[in-house]
Amino acid sequence: MLFVSSFLHWQRENHGQSWPSPEIPLQARQEEMNFEELQQEYQALVQELQDPELISDYQRFYELSKKKTKLEKILKKKEELEDIRSQLIENQELLGAEDQPELLALAEAETKTLQEKLKNAQIDLEELISKDQANLPDALIMEFRAGAGGEEAALFASDLLSMYQKYATENGWKTTLLEEDRTDIGGIKNAALEIDGEDSFLRLQYEAGVHRVQRIPETEKAGRIHTSTATIALIPKANTKQFEINPADLKTEFTGSSGPGGQNVNKRQTAVRLTHIPSGLVVLSQSSRSQQKNKEAALSLLESKLLAQKKEKDQKEAAGQRKAQIGWAKRVEKIRTYNYPQDRITDHRIEQSWHGIEKIMEGNLNPIIEALTEFQRSVKTKNT
Repeated sequence: MLFVSSFLHWQRENHGQSWPSPEIPLQARQEEMNFEELQQEYQALVQELQDPELISDYQRFYELSKKKTKLEKILKKKEELEDIRSQLIENQELLGAEDQPELLALAEAETKTLQEKLKNAQIDLEELISKDQANLPDALIMEFRAGAGGEEAALFASDLLSMYQKYATENGWKTTLLEEDRTDIGGIKNAALEIDGEDSFLRLQYEAGVHRVQRIPETEKAGRIHTSTATIALIPKANTKQFEINPADLKTEFTGSSGPGGQNVNKRQTAVRLTHIPSGLVVLSQSSRSQQKNKEAALSLLESKLLAQKKEKDQKEAAGQRKAQIGWAKRVEKIRTYNYPQDRITDHRIEQSWHGIEKIMEGNLNPIIEALTEFQRSVKTKNT
């Protein structure tokens, strides 16, 4: 993930994990980038995408189109950066007009504005380059689990799942429910949601952790406020190029799908349970009435989990990143609190709060997501 240095420090302090070193400085990274080669690569992509025969190879067309869009954004931002630099150079001549105080004052004010624009453009370009070089996934899997708080925790986990589904829809991202285990009254014991779309991973990367809710539960008759938690873990979705499972290592079982309370809701055996024999990892998918769709969902979830495990092992973190994200589901290990009586959501990492909790729970997460992004931007600005 593209955490800035201060955010990495925050994570270290709060989770005791060993994280990668901060990224190369902005100016150094931009100097390393050969923009002439990027321009040539972009033109080559444009030509290849015009080939009529490419339409028959959808996957290739999709990959080339995605790469073209990324390069286009980088080159346009580079052009904007050079334009600002040119304006600054031109403005230097006006700064010499000491015999014209009014003109000099205007030139100084404009120079200050241009310098600020230049810094922001440099940061924007750095982010675009970082995204391109990091090769962030376009899809991720969000895992939801009820934490402390019994049935109310399960209901809150269900509310969080709904919130992120709505947020994904607002952004035009595709969602697929890979796994879902409901309680008798509609709460969620655990669920897995796949989100596929440009910048989905980038924008949602900070949502992993323990989410705490303070409210009067539906099951509470005395009107007392309860505190419960739900946990969210993020897994970048694996693709066939990153990870491929040997069919001989899989044990596949088909069962009838079960509903709340464990009752069988489908006499046909549409639920699919996959066991990865070498690791012992087991996943179950029963969200669809189609056995084939459940099998595909289970395989996608299993591949992503195995890839995440492999990365953790390579980084010598064992339970590392996943454990850092969800802690142990204790009430005190929280990243965000949803206080319904006070109509307030607080993100404890950046110490910022928002009102209008019902609107936010309907998927209006942009104010929070943008605040976390702006936090990174402000720290980068200070460090440049």
